[in-house]
Amino acid sequence: MVPTGPYGSWPSPIDAALAAANDGHTEYVGVVGDDLWWTEPRPGEGGRRVLVRRRPDGTTEPVLPAPWNVRSRVMEYGGRPWDGADRATAGPLLVFVNFADQRLYAYEPDGTGDPRPLTPLGAVGGGLRWIDPRIDLGRGEVWCVLEEFTGEAPTDVRRVIVAVPLDGSAAEDRTAVRELSDGRHRFVTGPRLSPDGSRAAWIAWDHPHMPWDRTELMLADVGQDGDLRAARRFAGGPGESIAQADWAADGRLLFASDRGGWWNLYRADPAEGTAVALCPREEEFAGPLWQVGRRWFQPLESGLIAVVHGRGATALGILDPESGELVDAAGPWTEWTPTLAAHGSRVVGVAASPRTAYEVVELDTATGRARVIGCRHRDAVDPAYYPEPLVRTFTGPGGRDIHAHIHPPHHPGRAAPAGELPPYVIWAHGGPTGQFSLVLDLSIAYFTSRGIGVAEVNYGGSTGYGRAYRDRLREQWGVVDVEDCAAVARALGEEGTADPRRLAIRGGSAGGWTAAASLAITDVYACGTITYPVLDLTDWAGSGTHDFESQYLESLIGPFAELPGRYRERSPAQHADRITAPFLLLQGLDDVICPPAQCERLLEKMAGRGIPHAYVTFEGEGHGFRRADTMTRALEAELSLYSQVFAIDRTDIPLLELTK
Repeated sequence: MVPTGPYGSWPSPIDAALAAANDGHTEYVGVVGDDLWWTEPRPGEGGRRVLVRRRPDGTTEPVLPAPWNVRSRVMEYGGRPWDGADRATAGPLLVFVNFADQRLYAYEPDGTGDPRPLTPLGAVGGGLRWIDPRIDLGRGEVWCVLEEFTGEAPTDVRRVIVAVPLDGSAAEDRTAVRELSDGRHRFVTGPRLSPDGSRAAWIAWDHPHMPWDRTELMLADVGQDGDLRAARRFAGGPGESIAQADWAADGRLLFASDRGGWWNLYRADPAEGTAVALCPREEEFAGPLWQVGRRWFQPLESGLIAVVHGRGATALGILDPESGELVDAAGPWTEWTPTLAAHGSRVVGVAASPRTAYEVVELDTATGRARVIGCRHRDAVDPAYYPEPLVRTFTGPGGRDIHAHIHPPHHPGRAAPAGELPPYVIWAHGGPTGQFSLVLDLSIAYFTSRGIGVAEVNYGGSTGYGRAYRDRLREQWGVVDVEDCAAVARALGEEGTADPRRLAIRGGSAGGWTAAASLAITDVYACGTITYPVLDLTDWAGSGTHDFESQYLESLIGPFAELPGRYRERSPAQHADRITAPFLLLQGLDDVICPPAQCERLLEKMAGRGIPHAYVTFEGEGHGFRRADTMTRALEAELSLYSQVFAIDRTDIPLLELTK
């Protein structure tokens, strides 16, 4: 007979340290010669990212020992930080961005020397930063994007496409870097060269638009001297988001656009301009361009195209652009990240499932066989402790659909007493232009294996469900997201899935905003966990955040110049008097996206009100925790909050001190 115990009190082998050690995943796969490379997180090494090399015999090895950290800060969220080129008998050449100084380095992994800098240090503001490098051995250059700060303010910045000499002549001389684009756009991605090298294509956009709202696909001729000439808009513009562009082997241009309401794949002759949808579906073949260098599709030498697609990024398929036929790879994976690489007939990506963490997967298009070739998932505990999620659609205000993943409490050796309903935590994702993926997350298992349910809500405004669903949040941030989370919470209570008296909400970044706004607006939740949040819109709309998102609120809230009152009315920091439930604030002290000042302003207004709360800060952490000790402390503090508020008896975690 299975022992019984109250929900939330169950013992679990999934402790906070284990969940923290498995946080993060592989990114930015690439092929250099016959070797496969990617970046991996190291939570136990201060959160740095390492380059990993996989040789043809299957052996893998990390390169670049600590303190090297392969990560760019362009637009603060970064993007593809490395590239490689095969020099035949000379061995591979790599270029990468080092996080500490943001310089671009060249490295010969088969040599004996250390990485050598290719770019100088910046002396103004945030300095010089580089992203999305592409090595051109013929010209002896690296083509990439330069983010250059021109003043001390976070918005004093320009971005241009540049060519960096591989000989190191620009390491101390900024003037040796050739600027290729004219700087007319605030934001640009790295250029993609046509197969014959005569044309370059890239994506660009400007304030106040975000790249999922409006972008332009730019096209230019490449001169004999390597300059970009006659740059012109090829596609995109008002009401259209183009998320990726590349070239087919026959020289035709491929791009992912949402002009039909969904990010679908299009093909066009660059000389004619007419674009044709290759596989029109009410599915997404791309996603939000939060990071430069994301790849949802990869052209193959055969003319076929590897595509990540679905309601989200749920499948890897091979698309025949002539017939429109799309064949998906077989396998257990339910989520593919926006990184793809090709080597002949083989396609490599990164995928996960509800039972496996992110793995490097290779698909042989000749045989249709998919197999794991790197970062193979290994169960650190008995998988019987993993959650068993349900994909559900709830009904929100006005009858609108709300998509969610429900993770009920689950334990192979415990059951709750008859008649008891479990506590649930509603998770609000960040972005807010983003989504939750249906994959194994030990942070969720940390709670569900103890008897606390988790509901991940892809509220209106989330990606993966088409532009109309995404646009529900236009000028409605703090309304639709709050309503949708509350609707799911109430439904779980009304149907008897959750204890309506023991509901919590948690979120980070934009999700932290939703959590804080929910505590200020609704009476649904008994408590909340708010992590590196946006709390004061009037501050964030000015110089209170970084350049990339500095005008994001123009679409999420409305034009600030016309609607300043709306900004104040929506801000949780302006309505601390409405918060009556206990809460936990978690904040990185080095966060430049959502600075600690936002939390401190709220806490000043909460002082003396008698509402139990805690504020836990972490030195050396920015936006999104990366260090194992930070994530461990954060999870334990969160569980302690729920234990105290939900009257759960636990003595195996540090007690979170709540002040009033």
